[in-house]
Amino acid sequence: MIRILEYGKVSNSDIFARFEPKVNVEAVVSDIIQNVKERGDAALFEYCEKFDKARLDTLLVGEDEIAEAVSLVEPEFLEILKRAAANIRKFHEKQVRNSFIINDEKGIVVGQKVIPVDKAGLYVPGGTAAYPSTVLMDSIPAKIAGCPEVVMVTPPNSSGKVNPVILAAASVAGVDKIFKVGGAQAVAALAYGTESIPKVDKIVGPGNAFVAEAKKQVFGRVSIDMIAGPSEILIVADGKSDPSHLAADLLSQAEHDKMASAVLVTDSFELAERVQAELEIQIPLLERSEIARTSIDENGKIIVADSLECAIDIANEIAPEHLELCVDNPFDWLDSIRHAGSIFMGRNCPEALGDYFAGPNHTLPTSGTAKFSSPLSVDDFVKKTQYTYYTKEALERVSADVAYFATKEGLTAHAKSAVIRTEGEN
Repeated sequence: MIRILEYGKVSNSDIFARFEPKVNVEAVVSDIIQNVKERGDAALFEYCEKFDKARLDTLLVGEDEIAEAVSLVEPEFLEILKRAAANIRKFHEKQVRNSFIINDEKGIVVGQKVIPVDKAGLYVPGGTAAYPSTVLMDSIPAKIAGCPEVVMVTPPNSSGKVNPVILAAASVAGVDKIFKVGGAQAVAALAYGTESIPKVDKIVGPGNAFVAEAKKQVFGRVSIDMIAGPSEILIVADGKSDPSHLAADLLSQAEHDKMASAVLVTDSFELAERVQAELEIQIPLLERSEIARTSIDENGKIIVADSLECAIDIANEIAPEHLELCVDNPFDWLDSIRHAGSIFMGRNCPEALGDYFAGPNHTLPTSGTAKFSSPLSVDDFVKKTQYTYYTKEALERVSADVAYFATKEGLTAHAKSAVIRTEGEN
């Protein structure tokens, strides 16, 4: 049963405690990366047989296989995928940055170019659930950014096939290449390249502890979006909220995996007790009830605060991945939220809207990193470069200032380079 904690009556360590995985995967992942780096495709085929129980002849998903998968998906779901993709495009197109140029002083031009990365790598999880939503959320921003090549990796089933809904989503999103490989070995393949899989410049997408550790270890050779931890939801709710709705929303994250975190913060002890009871009614009805039960019992909590203002302060300190504001006039509270991956406003906006359909990205910072990082966006798939142009006359106007600045740092060669072009004339 989920715990009820009264803020101010228990220690802050209980209020703000987070689940921390106890498994140490660093050495295992390091060995996998080294093996893939040295042996390429041969290592990938072996890992696929070991972990996915699939013997493959090729890692690349062919056009015929994609077409077959699309034909197996219900037409109604294909239409939903297309509508969701349209919403995601509409939202992310607003994020496009433009290059700029400044030339308002005579003889001086400075500017910035926005350039997409050449190759983007998308990791799409398999295992206990299929996530076509992740395909859309990770590939569409890359396409909008203008990436010339978008490469996807995802584990196959024991028959050597990728879930048809994953391939259908990739077709809708316009992914360029798809490979049947998952886990840390897939991240290693994207980071170093193999005979089949091209080396990419950036790797994005969620995964288990092994995938997260692999992204951490290859960072620097390639860029990554974030180190994602277990999924989280925090709901700030007043006493008018429907406990059955709140319980359902908490369970929408708890069913992800046993390490997921579901937290309710409310100013009503009565509501806390009603939600606690409602969870016990709803959990046994879930297909993934065992996973949800473990998540709720071990990582879930209901925090009772003195006021909504206090509840917001608690939410900002936790900095959750998903934050629901189940209150009257939620826009009155929006400016008070400083730290959250994505905010869901009002009583009719379950977090599931953001997972699948609304348009804002669902690849979000976890484990409190919303205090300093952002959701996946078009910005993740571009880089910026600067340029500077001065005429000789413009340089003459500032060379002495540059040289003076350089001497204050003790860098006389810097100073010399600033004045050598004009010192013979002045």
